[in-house]
Amino acid sequence: MNIHEKYIKRCIQLAENGLGTTYPNPMVGSVIVHNKKIIGEGWHHKAGEPHAEVNAINSVKDKSLLKKAVIYVSLEPCSHYGKTPPCSDLIVASGIKKIVIGSVDPFPAVSGKGIKKLMDAGCEVILGILDAECKALNKRFFTYQKHQRPYIILKWAQSVDGFLAPISSEENHPREPVWITNKYSQQLVHKWRSEEAAILVGTNTAVMDNPKLNTRLWKGTNPVRVLLDRQLRLTDDSALLDESIKTIVICGEEARNSNTKTSSENLIFETIDFEKEITSEICKVLYTHCIQSVIIEGGATTLQSFIDAGLWDEARIFTGDAHFKKGIKAPLPPGTFIEKNNYTGDMLRIYHND
Repeated sequence: MNIHEKYIKRCIQLAENGLGTTYPNPMVGSVIVHNKKIIGEGWHHKAGEPHAEVNAINSVKDKSLLKKAVIYVSLEPCSHYGKTPPCSDLIVASGIKKIVIGSVDPFPAVSGKGIKKLMDAGCEVILGILDAECKALNKRFFTYQKHQRPYIILKWAQSVDGFLAPISSEENHPREPVWITNKYSQQLVHKWRSEEAAILVGTNTAVMDNPKLNTRLWKGTNPVRVLLDRQLRLTDDSALLDESIKTIVICGEEARNSNTKTSSENLIFETIDFEKEITSEICKVLYTHCIQSVIIEGGATTLQSFIDAGLWDEARIFTGDAHFKKGIKAPLPPGTFIEKNNYTGDMLRIYHND
């Protein structure tokens, strides 16, 4: 690992502190080096707040060193006025003459323009250091910008014999989930929820399990809840409609026209054409709401629809120690197997869609 890679790696480490809190912005880290010593560092904490470069520059105690320092940043410095001024302008104004960048920003308002502004000001710019790693850091942001859809994570838990749930009826299944995984896996799932922008379930899961889809087992931001409910079957006493968390209900136009409930700040109704490819229609809705990532938590029909469409990026599959013998069959593991981990008896396998 050369010296530039060393410091960009540190930028990536810093940037990861912003996972789940920077949406719709990317995660970015920055360090400032003088005579092979880090004199300042920072990361982007939250949208609307100072960017990584600003925090790094502000952390330098002796500002006179900046003119002889090198600034490293995992993503191209911005060049436009958004909620904050351009970072490229601050870098130039601070007298920094050398900038090392991990990856180019895919956002059209920035892409290449921040680099050009720095070079036009006489700065030396080095590009593409740990480019693949920097893009992997912001896989959600890059997917959203390049494909105009969120990064899609499929997630489910299945029994040893491959079922999502046992056969049940309303009588013996009083709107409560049947747990397959242990408390450690459940806590991990809530941590994941805090890291992603949204979480989606279908009508059957919402009716049978009455999920809250929040982060009650982990301290963090609740994701936007998304409910796919074509006929608006879910009743007003359902947890997903309690308006405690921003929730988007995706339904059919006919059902929406016959429903008198109005949208509010935390309960938004969106219609799609269910005669078209549903997963693409869902992604269009999520894109318009600036949702960079979504966990698809089921049920079986919803999960399978994304698998069949090839419209997913990552699958996280838990296998618990339950045996159901019969029930709702789990989808077959899709894509390329990446890794597995054991969580006190629960096996987690991760797949990627190549």
